[in-house]
Amino acid sequence: MECSWKTLLLLVCASLVVQYVALRSFRDSLFGIVMVKIHSLVIVAKTFVPGCESRWRPPCDESWAPPPDGAATGSSSSSSSSSASSGRRHILLFAATRSGSSFTGQLLNQHPDVFYVYEPLFHVWQSFTNASSTCCQRRAPERRELLGAYRDLLLSLYTCQLSFLESYIHPQPQDHVTPALFRRSSSLALCSPPVCPEEEGNAGGGGGGESQAGQPEEAWCHKKCPLLNLTLASEACLRRDYVAIKAVRVPTVGDLRTLSEDPRLDLRIVHLVRDPRAILASRMSVFSGFRAWRIWNATGRQPRYVDLAQIGHTCRDMEASAETGLVSRPPWLRGRYMLLRYEDLAWRPEDKARDMYRFLGLRMEPRVLSWIAQNTNVSALSAASEWHYKYSTARDSRATAESWRLRLNFSIVQAVQSLCNSTLALLGYKQVQSVEELRNLSISLVEHRTFQPGL
Repeated sequence: MECSWKTLLLLVCASLVVQYVALRSFRDSLFGIVMVKIHSLVIVAKTFVPGCESRWRPPCDESWAPPPDGAATGSSSSSSSSSASSGRRHILLFAATRSGSSFTGQLLNQHPDVFYVYEPLFHVWQSFTNASSTCCQRRAPERRELLGAYRDLLLSLYTCQLSFLESYIHPQPQDHVTPALFRRSSSLALCSPPVCPEEEGNAGGGGGGESQAGQPEEAWCHKKCPLLNLTLASEACLRRDYVAIKAVRVPTVGDLRTLSEDPRLDLRIVHLVRDPRAILASRMSVFSGFRAWRIWNATGRQPRYVDLAQIGHTCRDMEASAETGLVSRPPWLRGRYMLLRYEDLAWRPEDKARDMYRFLGLRMEPRVLSWIAQNTNVSALSAASEWHYKYSTARDSRATAESWRLRLNFSIVQAVQSLCNSTLALLGYKQVQSVEELRNLSISLVEHRTFQPGL
């Protein structure tokens, strides 16, 4: 019994010593510990493979693998300090899928002082999704885990550490070079010198958006510079005064609080919203997973297996974010949040672009105004092509804004209005009560509203 008491006392003392050391380490290197934990999550997500075979410990035993040697926080800390002292401003274009974010993102991409990255969180989402579906029947990632990885990657990109993307890109980049960055060609900075050498006679490198052959930017950039050197991209990032990222996978603006409060960043959030009925119509026309909705739209009869949850979640997240930014206005978001309706931007692109630039502290450039003029008044024939219809940012913006009213079955409109009633009211979108009212484009369904950025 005496020996047992001595053993217990020894264990208690040892535990106190360990806790004391841990607390001191936590106090002295808070950001370092956070980065280590999240980096571990990145490695785990990256190494999910069939059969759980990996150079790291397999994730199916619920244990987290350690980061590689020397990968903790040294480079992150020095780069972050450099970013804070440089006065660089960080922009997040925060939106839902098919809400006009590609078009809006190009208004940032065209500015010569902006380093723009198109939806880098796609790689995180893909890694987690593949992991949950292939490894030992592991559960789908929890929201907390996914958001932690999102925020960690955003912080790394804002501090111009593009090599952090290598933890997610598949196949694995070799010597920091990859052909697989999602929609790399949507970024002029990644398609221009020094990241991509400018070939003699090629008009694309200057940022005009099209090659001499008249191909869209997505085509000529891919042909001119198929490989991306992430080291060169990081260097190009450090030369720009603004880093802008388009993100459509973060659910609510409240999930960005950690980044907004981070002293290393000067974050500005442009929250792009769109009529949920228009968002649904666009998703139906593009995404393969909306077959049941297309059947409903064609027949007017709702299939029993149609999934109403997704558009419901979209509305709730959009509403929660708008309420946070416009109504609650927490201290961490004041002066950092702007709500922008896609419909307003489509009808008055130059005016709204100037409003957005003013909020972000950007100077309006002639190149941006030229891009707006060239990409909001294209002919109906051009806009109807397969490329333009699905993915291009060139379109007759005024006609596109409410064209969903001619394509969407009235019964679907009624269902969305029922699901998203409060969201429509908060954002100033009018409901319709009949097919005639829906199809009458001379009556706008967008109320005149002015959403002032909170100071």
